[in-house]
Amino acid sequence: MKGIMIQGCSSDAGKSYVATALCRVLADMGRKVSPFKSQNMSNNSYVTWDGGEIGRAQGVQAEAAGITPETYMNPILLKPQKTGGSEIVLFGQVYKTMPGSEYHAHFTMNEGIAAVRKALGIIAANYDTIVIEGAGSPAEVNLNAHEIVNMRIAKEADVPVLLVADVNRGGSFASIVGTLELLGEARRRVKGIIFNQFRGDISLFADGAKWLENYTGVKVVGTLPYFTDINIEGEDSLSINFEHTSGAVRPVRIGVVKLPYISNHTDMEIFRYEPDVDVRRVDEFTELADFDALILPGTKSTIADLTYLEQSGLAEKIRRFPGFVYGICGGYQMLGQQLIDPDGVDFAPGFQKAGLALLPLVTRFRPQKHVRQQQARGLHPLLAGISARGYEIHLGESELTADTALPLWQLEGHCDGAATPDLRIAGSYLHNVFHNDAFRNIWLNRLRQSVGRDPLPPVDTAAQKERQYAKLGEYAAKYLDIDYILRLIDKEI
Repeated sequence: MKGIMIQGCSSDAGKSYVATALCRVLADMGRKVSPFKSQNMSNNSYVTWDGGEIGRAQGVQAEAAGITPETYMNPILLKPQKTGGSEIVLFGQVYKTMPGSEYHAHFTMNEGIAAVRKALGIIAANYDTIVIEGAGSPAEVNLNAHEIVNMRIAKEADVPVLLVADVNRGGSFASIVGTLELLGEARRRVKGIIFNQFRGDISLFADGAKWLENYTGVKVVGTLPYFTDINIEGEDSLSINFEHTSGAVRPVRIGVVKLPYISNHTDMEIFRYEPDVDVRRVDEFTELADFDALILPGTKSTIADLTYLEQSGLAEKIRRFPGFVYGICGGYQMLGQQLIDPDGVDFAPGFQKAGLALLPLVTRFRPQKHVRQQQARGLHPLLAGISARGYEIHLGESELTADTALPLWQLEGHCDGAATPDLRIAGSYLHNVFHNDAFRNIWLNRLRQSVGRDPLPPVDTAAQKERQYAKLGEYAAKYLDIDYILRLIDKEI
């Protein structure tokens, strides 16, 4: 198989970022390239066209490569549970939940490696190049006997490895040398080193890069600067980057409520394309008077996070907040009057808890998980005539119990969401709803008008995202030795 694997000296070293860049560069060269990550651990998933879940990073990489994201691009997704184990999503569908000890002792060397080989076979049959992303560090010696995400995958696919180190963190030389020393025989697969997030004049780094090449015998393929003008969606809680300052004289200020079990945080990253919107996280120490709107994001455990809000005092602050409030998925459930868990799928069997009581809504958790792409049509009078795309990924069903709120959307077979007549309090199960330019513009203009600002025209975020991918590819071509990487991919060296 022709391809390249990106591994890192640590988590969040820039593996996803580099893999995304290479997917774009190779696609621009006319190659049919597929991203791949055998095992992801993240509650920030991407829902494929057929209702499967994969890691967000592989969805983004597929977009950068100009192809449709598929479940075989990330056959194993681990979604951490509040109990300490993880829900295993296998080829997009929930398989089972198990503790880490069982996962490493049994699953990886049986169902896990079988799934990896099946996925690699599909990619080999349908693409000419693969860009593989590793996880964490390949030097975790306590995990190497059972790992199926780093050097074992490089061997299965028979591809060379590029090792990424984050200069911005400090200690990158020690990280690289230490990682190489701990790899043992697998070190021979490392054919290049990439320094990521260098601040300052890169030419001043040349002597250090040359020293490292001489010391390790591994080529430094390039040094990527610390980019401030590229916005690519993050993968997990280590790369949450929805906070944004627009620079506007009087911005619209949105606070995103910090939740212990936050999921799908990329729902909020889209606001960075707006010229007058600032986004910040909100916790129990934040003065809510500084904000015009609050967003309650998705969560892996609605009741646990609602309990946190009550215990921290944030719940009462949100109830009294005079601005706009929008809830997404679990955040939407919290806005209701009552949450009921008869089967213990979210918290405990028979558990009931009062919500924030901002919407006349009752939620009942059900064992069946709803995961699907959706095309929505606006039902609320202020959304009449608009459509939106997004995805559902939730346990539970919510029912309006009074006409003081109106349904937001018509989805396939059912209504979704609820809002007050003026949209001041609103929410729905639809993830990525703010990625729809028409809806986001309506909501923001209502918010702008409420604080005395003039409405603005909608921003074309699809064009903005495409420019980001293009720019990322251009930077990779400028700062990385692409010719050398191509020769590695084509097995010429």
